[in-house]
Formats: sequence, structure tokens, C-alpha cells
Amino acid sequence: MNTTDDWITTPITPDLLRGALDLERTERGLLPHRLPARARAQNTDGQLAMAESQPSGVRLALRTRATALELDTVPTKRVYAGAPPRPDGVYDLLVDGRPAGRASVAGGNTLSIDMTTGTADLEPGPPGTLRFADLPPGSKDVEIWLPHNETTELVALRTNAPVEPAPDSGRRVWLHHGSSISHGSDAASPTTTWPALAASLGGVELVNLGLGGGALLDPFTARAMRDTPADLISVKIGINVVNADLMRLRAFGPAVHGFLDTVREGHPDAPLLVVSPVLCPVHEDTPGPLAPDFAGGRVRFVATGDPAERASGKLTLNVIRDELSRIVTERAADDENLYHLDGRALYGEADAADLPLPDGIHPDAATHRLIGERFAKLAFTDRGAFKG
Repeated sequence: MNTTDDWITTPITPDLLRGALDLERTERGLLPHRLPARARAQNTDGQLAMAESQPSGVRLALRTRATALELDTVPTKRVYAGAPPRPDGVYDLLVDGRPAGRASVAGGNTLSIDMTTGTADLEPGPPGTLRFADLPPGSKDVEIWLPHNETTELVALRTNAPVEPAPDSGRRVWLHHGSSISHGSDAASPTTTWPALAASLGGVELVNLGLGGGALLDPFTARAMRDTPADLISVKIGINVVNADLMRLRAFGPAVHGFLDTVREGHPDAPLLVVSPVLCPVHEDTPGPLAPDFAGGRVRFVATGDPAERASGKLTLNVIRDELSRIVTERAADDENLYHLDGRALYGEADAADLPLPDGIHPDAATHRLIGERFAKLAFTDRGAFKG
């Protein structure tokens, strides 16, 4: 049993973190961000601000002989009016790349959200402490993956032996951008979101810019991707554009071209994979906007557009898939490292019969695993866009 006299407090510095594009110093500690400060300054959307501060794919990466560690954090718990309570965010512990523990942190702030009015109220709360003990002896690499769906301020790191940054793995860096599905909505834990699973299977380092509700072809996101070092890049486009009813077909095509042009400015030769939406019956042929439905005491989502409006340029998932296929085919004539993947190869009609989307738009934990395994097989094997 360790006493407080045994603990060594190590300042949390950028070289101890992976997967974050920025660190903001707060009154209590450090807040990892997945968009840089310049991008955040150009954003006025509260949903995107919340999503990018949720550290999906962000992890502490340490080399240490410690057998016990503590991490003080300030989580921000979300409470949705009319919906059942959400479980606490999960921290995953990996030791030498293998799962070694899972825990949550109590306390923290409470963000109360009313999706029907679009309002949110924040009630500050105290820090909590995450503790992992009985780690194996000897020098080892330790990763603590932060909750993918819970904004997390890092306050203090304590261990019973010195720590240093984990050495560079030498693995390729995969930069991925997508919607709440890529962010990890309804995954069981941060290492079991589909991008984290695919990265593990593909043997790459993940930088996850999956942004719940925020895959909207924003130029500041494209510039963030342009400026982020990466060997492999993917963009999963479509569902948020439809459920936000953000644009019409006339604007969508040029916006996709502009986004890809910007990414290519910083990564002219990297394999770039454009992924169209996975199957989502709600929006296959019905435009947005999307609206919550609280009937029966649980949240489901319904599309409120009229399928007839497709004739005037309203977007559906099938319209977007056709447009993305056309755009990639045309661009690939001058870009030999540009690839396309139909999202229904990751989750399609047969899968929906076996693993229906519980709320109509988000996959559950089992479906995240299915999508991650399929992406790894399609992207990282010999015929894939990310073949070694």
C-alpha cells in the first residue's frame, strides 16, 4: 500500500500527451483540445466547441517503473433533459500495448443540455481522482486513454516511480476526421471506438478528429488537418451535412473540393482516403434536419425533411455517396494517392438487420468493433489505401 510520501508528482507537459492538437492552461490544470486555438477562435457553434474538447483518441503516454499511479482530473458530465442519465466517462489503461485496466472519475462539472431548446447550463464541480495500482514491475510503456466523450481537464499526475515520455513508436501517424460515429458515440470506452480499434489493428498512431455533429466541411478543420503532421489521412463525410440540413448539392461539391484542396496543401503525397457515410436508414433518402424524439423514455432521432425536396438539391446519404464517388473519381486522375471507400462496406443493410442503430443514427459498442475491424481490413491490408 502506497502512502502519500511515496508519490512523485510529474508536471503534465505536451510531450506526455498524444492525439491532442493543443493544450489550454485553465485555472485548475490543462485542457486538451483536438482543434488548435486558431480554429476554435473561428468557431461559433457550441456543439462543435464541446465535441473538440472531448479527448477522443487523446492519451497520456509514459515510460516508467511505477506500479501505481493517480491522475486528478476535472471531468464535465453531460445531462440531457428528458433522457436517462449518462454513464461516467471511461479511462482505459494500456501496459506495453495491452489492456490492463478501466476506471472512471466521479465529481467534476455538470453540463445540462436541452436539445429541444438548444440551451446548456454549466455547474462547476470538484476534481476527482483516477487510480490504477498493481501494475507489473519493471520498465514499461503505459498509456492512459482519456474518456472519448467527456471533456477532461488534467490537474495532476502522481506515480510511485519516476516517469518520462514514452519513446517514439516509429509507427505511421493516421489522421482521421469524421462525425460522432468517428468520435466514438456509444462506444464502450476510448480504445474501443472504431478508429482506435482500426488503428490498433493497423499498427498506427491515431490522431482522431472525429467531431460529434461537427463534420461539416469547415475550412478551419481542413486547415487544422493541413497543418498536422501525418502519414495517412482519411475524411469521412456526409451524415452531419445531412442531419444539420447545412447545404444543398450546389454547395456540397465545391465544399468537398475546397476541403480536399486545403488538406493536400500540407500533405501533397500522403494516402488520402475519402469515406462516404455508413448506412443510416433515417437519412438514406430523407433529408434533414434531424430532430430528437423522446417517446418511450429513450432518445431516438428522426429525419424531418421531405424526400421530394431532393429534386431541389436537398441532400440525403445516397445523394452524397454518388457525389463523393464522382468527385474522387475525377480528382484521382491527377492524384494517384487519393482513394474512395463506400461507407456501406463498413456497415450496410445486412448489418442493420443484425445490429440496428439503437437511436437511429449511432452504432453501439458491438458495431464499433465491426466497423473498426472492417476498416482495418479494407484500408491497412495489401490492397488498401493505407497498405504498408
